[in-house]
Order: sequence, then C-alpha cells, then structure tokens
Amino acid sequence: MTGEKSLAKLLKTMKPAHHPGEFVFCKVENPNTINFEQVICMFREQEATTVILKKEIADQLGLEYTFIASWITLTVHSSLEAVGLTAAFSTALSAKGISCNVIAAYYHDHIFVGVEDTEAAMTILKQLSE
Repeated sequence: MTGEKSLAKLLKTMKPAHHPGEFVFCKVENPNTINFEQVICMFREQEATTVILKKEIADQLGLEYTFIASWITLTVHSSLEAVGLTAAFSTALSAKGISCNVIAAYYHDHIFVGVEDTEAAMTILKQLSE
C-alpha cells in the first residue's frame, strides 16, 4: 500500500492524534547502552546518536535533555514523496509561535511540540484539515 501524495487529501484526512505522556530528545554516545524497546525513535548523527523516549525513562537512565515535548501523529498514511504537508502544518504552527520537530516515518508524520503548546497545536492541526 502506497501513501497519499495529494496535499489536499493529506490535509483533509490527516487526523492528528496526541500520544499521552511527555517525550524528550537525548544524545547518547553509545547507543548499545539503551534498551531499544524503550526508544520511540533513534537517529545517528556524526556527533552522537539522538534517541527520543518518554521523559520518565530518560530520568531513570540519567540522560540529559533540554526540551520536553508532546507527540502528535498525523494518522493519514502519507507518502514519503508527498510535497507540501510538512510546510503546511509547520507554517500554521509557526504563525502561532509554536515550534515543531518533525519525523516522517514510513506510514505517518510525527510532530513533537512543547508540552505547553499541545492543546493549541492540536486545535491548529484540526483546523487545518477543515
């Protein structure tokens, strides 16, 4: 099954869903020290490996973080080749002063916003699909 490429259809059917909990981005020098069952996402960069996990897990592991986020998933199956979806929602969020960190996975786009912006971000994303 291939993902949707039409921006109009993506916006109309994106159906944002908020995952409960608080999530953090942490850097780890040795990713082998992390239980990957606890990791939401991992990305290897030249300087270190970034992991996204629940805040309470990062606290248990003694990992440092500077940003506490909410996780919102656009539940529409978007194509990795779709053009304009990220620009549309990031523009709408930035117009209201909301920073977003985006991860495009195989099926869905995932947006991390500051916990204090969760309700406003959900409202903006829902309005964007109307």
